[in-house]
Amino acid sequence: MGLSSAGLQAQTSPEWPLYPGPVPNSRPSQVQEVVEKQPNGSIRISQVVQPTLTVFRPTQPNGTAIIICPGGGYTRLAMDHEGYDVARHLAEWGITAFVLKYRLPDAASQLDKSTAPLLDAQQAVRVVRQRSQKYGLNPARIGLMGFSAGGHLAATAGTIHRVVPGNPASTSSATSAAPDFLMLLYPVISFSDSLAHLGSRTNLLGEHPTPAQIRLYSADEQVTARTPPVFLVHAQDDEVVKVQNSLRFYEACLHHRVPVEMHLYPNGGHGFGMPNPTTPDAWMDRLRNWLRAGGWLR
Repeated sequence: MGLSSAGLQAQTSPEWPLYPGPVPNSRPSQVQEVVEKQPNGSIRISQVVQPTLTVFRPTQPNGTAIIICPGGGYTRLAMDHEGYDVARHLAEWGITAFVLKYRLPDAASQLDKSTAPLLDAQQAVRVVRQRSQKYGLNPARIGLMGFSAGGHLAATAGTIHRVVPGNPASTSSATSAAPDFLMLLYPVISFSDSLAHLGSRTNLLGEHPTPAQIRLYSADEQVTARTPPVFLVHAQDDEVVKVQNSLRFYEACLHHRVPVEMHLYPNGGHGFGMPNPTTPDAWMDRLRNWLRAGGWLR
């Protein structure tokens, strides 16, 4: 469809390029971004070649930033209900929210499709930290939130952020790419055969990933004592991404004494976004309590 993703943003929420110069890990191609409007009015974006951040600024910023990674199976990005809608809500709490339009794995436009999304997530944390003074932020209060495959990206960025295999650019900046806290909503975590969302794994690593790749991109196996505090939400009846993904990550955090809070719902399925329609309980309220307890709403 001939829609401009930039034209879909509110004027008060500017979108700007993630990289000031050439996009790393890119190859010349004829790939062009596709923006599709769904029957319900929501927006889906695919074939991203120029990653961006869209900022939602509160009237009175409290110094905390949250970068949001929408889901979509590493095929597309659910920009509204797992991106812009959440960002607007966070801004009401005084949080400066950034929605990351990250590159989706694509061998036609990327030298190494397995690392392109992670490079973008790392760059997002760096650039928000670098612009902390401009936005009235505390550079030690930058969180990363992800939904579904975006949760996998956020979890990966929070556990193996120091080095991206095969990409020296990941260590070329003096600014840390480590988020200070993580919020993972019905996340893809494990790439093991028994738990993996195979579509996400295949899109990122190809049809025949090596055992080393599977382990590296299974975020539960990369948790250490240096992993930041974590907030998890999942539904027990999720038939797309098994709830055991969150359970595995929770157990890994317990093992390494990483502060972690998890909220599980018996129903809700997958991809419900902010409101789980099966319950009057709002996980966003639970998140707000967790953020307050962690000092991120001061």
